[in-house]
Amino acid sequence: MEYTDEIIQAAFQIYTKLASQGQILKSESGRYWDDDEVRSLTNAYAQAVQCTIIHDALYLYLIPIAADSPFHMRNDTIKKEYLTAKSVNMDIYLMYLSIIVLFGIFYDSYQSAEPLQFVPLSRWLDEMNQRMDTLQRYDPALLRQVETEQNINWTSLIKKWADMDSIKETVKKQDARTNSRLSFLIMTKNFLIRQQLLHDAGNDELVLTEKAKTIIVTYYMEEEYNRGIMNFMYQLDHKEEINHAVHQ
Repeated sequence: MEYTDEIIQAAFQIYTKLASQGQILKSESGRYWDDDEVRSLTNAYAQAVQCTIIHDALYLYLIPIAADSPFHMRNDTIKKEYLTAKSVNMDIYLMYLSIIVLFGIFYDSYQSAEPLQFVPLSRWLDEMNQRMDTLQRYDPALLRQVETEQNINWTSLIKKWADMDSIKETVKKQDARTNSRLSFLIMTKNFLIRQQLLHDAGNDELVLTEKAKTIIVTYYMEEEYNRGIMNFMYQLDHKEEINHAVHQ
């Protein structure tokens, strides 16, 4: 398709704002909605850098969809800005797993179309403990097979969570120096807040942003993007629920 210079300029202006800010108000991107050619070309610019454009009621967002996108946050940046000085890549993978679990709580193990209004931090901790306990019940041979298929070191993730000091969970002040599961979730919470995916409503009650809801429905629930991680994490629970119902 050939575009006029005016269309190219209009689309590029919208794209550059998204590229520099990560988001723009829908009220400031009228041509994106009013002109099919502008929207098509703006989306093409985003695809060229392995990103996609999504929106909620107020904003357009530029979201990276591949690890080698120039807009994808690098592991070193995450470790430096959000984790501890001694963090390794496995901490990042555990953070990602924790986020999956948190979003799963909001959406009833990804079975519900509408999220809960809020999730207490304590419930997130309980659910993470339950997820890890469930993963530990898998046959080791099956776990190794899934690790190869998904390219995820589940065994190391389970061990890293187990090695965190659960005795320190009762410490009133949790920070990065407190090597506990709760302090790790607090760091992950702060990461999500900085990424505008979560609000802390007070009393350790966590609330999803509209941006988060859009991303979750668009990507987290699609197996094409989650690589079957959701099914693997929850299928053992679902089997046990079915067996329990049958034997009642």
